[in-house]
Amino acid sequence: PSPPPRRPPTPREGSAAPDLWGGFVTTVTIPFPGLYGRDGILPARKVLRLSGKGLWEQLRDFPTLLWLSPRLGLDTELGMELLCLLGVLTSFGALLFEPLRDSLLFALLWVLYLSLYQVGQVFLYFQWDSLLLEAGFLAVLVAPLRLLKWRSTAWRAHDGITFWLVRWLLFRLMFASGVVKLTSRCPTWWGLTALTYHYETQCIPTPGAWFAHQLPVWFQKFSVVATYVIEIAIPLLFFAPIRRLRLFAFYSQVLLQVLIILTGNYNFFNMLTIVLAFSLLDEEHMGHWLGRSKKRHASTWPPSLRSLLSTLLEMSTYGFLLYWSIQYFSLEINWEKRLLDSKVAFTYHEFTTWLRAVTLPLVGLGFLSLSWEILSAMYRCACVRGCFWKLWATLQWAVFATATMGMFAISLVPFTYIDYESNGKLWPGIHQMFNAVERFQVVNSYGLFRRMTGVGGRPEVVLEGSYDKQTWMEIEFMYKPGNVSAAPPVVTPHQPRLDWQMWFAALAHHSSSPWFTSFVYRLLQGKKDVIRLVQVDESQYPFSAQPPVYIRAQLYKYWFTSSTEGSEGPAPWWRRQHMQEFFPTVSLGDPTLESLLNQHGLKDKMSLKRSADAFLPWLLQSLRQLSRPFSGPAILWSLYLVVATVYLLRALAQAAGAGLPPCRMGAPRAAAHPPLPHAKGSSSESPSKGGRGGVQPPQVHRCPILGAKGPAPRRGPQPDPPSPYRRVPRT
Repeated sequence: PSPPPRRPPTPREGSAAPDLWGGFVTTVTIPFPGLYGRDGILPARKVLRLSGKGLWEQLRDFPTLLWLSPRLGLDTELGMELLCLLGVLTSFGALLFEPLRDSLLFALLWVLYLSLYQVGQVFLYFQWDSLLLEAGFLAVLVAPLRLLKWRSTAWRAHDGITFWLVRWLLFRLMFASGVVKLTSRCPTWWGLTALTYHYETQCIPTPGAWFAHQLPVWFQKFSVVATYVIEIAIPLLFFAPIRRLRLFAFYSQVLLQVLIILTGNYNFFNMLTIVLAFSLLDEEHMGHWLGRSKKRHASTWPPSLRSLLSTLLEMSTYGFLLYWSIQYFSLEINWEKRLLDSKVAFTYHEFTTWLRAVTLPLVGLGFLSLSWEILSAMYRCACVRGCFWKLWATLQWAVFATATMGMFAISLVPFTYIDYESNGKLWPGIHQMFNAVERFQVVNSYGLFRRMTGVGGRPEVVLEGSYDKQTWMEIEFMYKPGNVSAAPPVVTPHQPRLDWQMWFAALAHHSSSPWFTSFVYRLLQGKKDVIRLVQVDESQYPFSAQPPVYIRAQLYKYWFTSSTEGSEGPAPWWRRQHMQEFFPTVSLGDPTLESLLNQHGLKDKMSLKRSADAFLPWLLQSLRQLSRPFSGPAILWSLYLVVATVYLLRALAQAAGAGLPPCRMGAPRAAAHPPLPHAKGSSSESPSKGGRGGVQPPQVHRCPILGAKGPAPRRGPQPDPPSPYRRVPRT
């Protein structure tokens, strides 16, 4: 008999999604008052302006729950506080309690983050914010709706369809990120020298970036070649029919993301990408990780022939990748100098011609892959036992197949942005569907590290304050480079959004970053919430006693020191050189400052009063006061420590209750009572409680630490549990 198809890993049983949601929402919650509060840099209230429209019209035109704030007696700022608090509690609650990992909960988290994103302005306009919203919307489709879970099922027949969308999102993200590096015509990407600048010029490097920067140039150039292969060529293997090729693609993507984590602070982005890469695995491979090996099913193919064909195709693919990598990048070992030479062996015109030729065929590849998943799911529905359950499975299949095809169709618009000629060939109806849902951020375009900035030195804005215009003191930030002797920080998974925007501001004139004028204005006013974005520890802020009278900003260029510098005594991490003035000297009431504030619409028109009598505003402000003394990474890691402690206590309690030591990975404890064998006369037409199609499922053992499910060990020989698939004899 034919074996059931390998099932995708069941994300609804894992904690990765609420883990990432909790991290992202927390990184927005921590700096909220300084960024969006009434005395913040970009107050959120200025985005939501009453226009006389009804509530539903406002939600349709600008989808955010903050329109409901006045109905709760809250202003816009406290409304954002409430949404942030709900997001943190909901996501970490789901992280602790598996029954909460429901489609409705993920829908709530998606709505909460979309509401914050709409008013987040420049501080939330990062590609990973868009990626989280799209991945979060897919989680709504992938996760189970437990309210309709009438019986216990390990998985649903249509799971493979919705889970395919996660793989398609990963493909779009990686392929576009590789392609845009070449379509941007950036000289460093074409010259394979991008990584000789990247480590020191990225937004917030880690200490590992300093060491990576010291690697020889030939290795940096080879690393760029490897990046192209991982981001452009290997994503094509995401849809390979051979399982080992998909595993190879998975570990290649994980390797790239881990290396990025070690050398740069990119908050949860790399972790989110790794979670998306799990769509390349199946439950059997996940079982090996968790120490749960399943019995292999017999195959209708002769094992030797199937293994031979699979191995031949696999080795041919590896050889193809190696051969064309050598050809397209002129890889050659220089034995005399003991290094690997490399250079791009194709032109921009040749690359764009190739891209134009493959974009629409890639769309066709995605369509064929999705069609196969849909047909496979339909077959699984036909194999479900019982007329009612077969009809129910088929109905779900029809609904989710239609939704998946719709998501795939509208995703073609942002995907084909990599080649506008291909984008113009799409059916106009697809463009109309995309325009209708664009404001909800359910599909987005991607393209990371398009151009390499900081060639010739990393531009950095350094703020200075003074009381008398004679003695100037630098204002040091917690995370971004400033003091040349300070080591680069490790702040992952937190994202200090002000420090990130300071990096972007240094790349152009200050007029291109209107928020910077508001930032200077708040520092002159001495607003505590804004100062905490710079330094949580007031002793590290030079104007904690009294706000500065004057502020100016200077533009410097920073470089990593080399490994040979500073041989005597502690060596600095950076060296810098003053370039020019970035922002003129201003003070409160200065005509230049007033003109800039009015020009950008940042001037406060009137003082706002907040009612302190209502309970909800008082509660939100009290909770905020509790978190003020702590930095973002400290709060985030404290929350994860609490979660880890709860998991550990839960494991110890279960072990004590059973009188057995906690189970180890790969060594589950023995079941107290073996499951009873199934009666041969069980009816498949009358479903019993907890069974699939009337069959009582085998006893399930749960590891108290990992939360992973697996069959409990049985005493003595036991018959295999009945399969949800009919055993069809060979004709």
